[in-house]
Amino acid sequence: MDVVLTEADLTLRPWTARDADALLSLAGDRELRRWTSHRVDDLEDAARWIAAQETGWRTRERLSFAMVARGRIAGHIVLKQPSGPRGVAEIGYWTGAPARGQGVASRALAMLTLWAFDPARGEGPTRLELVHNAGNPASCRVAEKAGYALQAVLPPRPPHPLEGHLHARDRGAAPARGVPRAPGAGAA
Repeated sequence: MDVVLTEADLTLRPWTARDADALLSLAGDRELRRWTSHRVDDLEDAARWIAAQETGWRTRERLSFAMVARGRIAGHIVLKQPSGPRGVAEIGYWTGAPARGQGVASRALAMLTLWAFDPARGEGPTRLELVHNAGNPASCRVAEKAGYALQAVLPPRPPHPLEGHLHARDRGAAPARGVPRAPGAGAA
């Protein structure tokens, strides 16, 4: 079952093969490449990357969503190991240059967090963590806007070659001010 989350002008939906061109146009951004480890250099890479996201949905190990803002793909957000050990799952995200500074990532993070913690989904994570490069203050702002407190500064470790920030949010923690309380969710 594919999950589609919507709120106003933002939709989170699984990536599809039709998204390869959009992915390729976003992935060449120098700033994005600075903070992410994956590389998409041509349509073949884009197709492989999207196929890996589809595999993640089948195995339920990586639930990847395209962030679609105002009808255009704006970025990516993923829930990793949603049934992970100790009830801990990880969230990762990025936005393309045209969407930066518009609140898309923090809204997407809030939407995915609420969905991940929704008791109607059955057993899900009790804690969500996200790690980003400590030199990326924009990622800190995104996490904090979505109610993720800074928990620790991490030493460099693969796949993160520089110091990192660990942010976390526990099920039942009050969302940050201005964070939506319940996005629409449905099966596609």
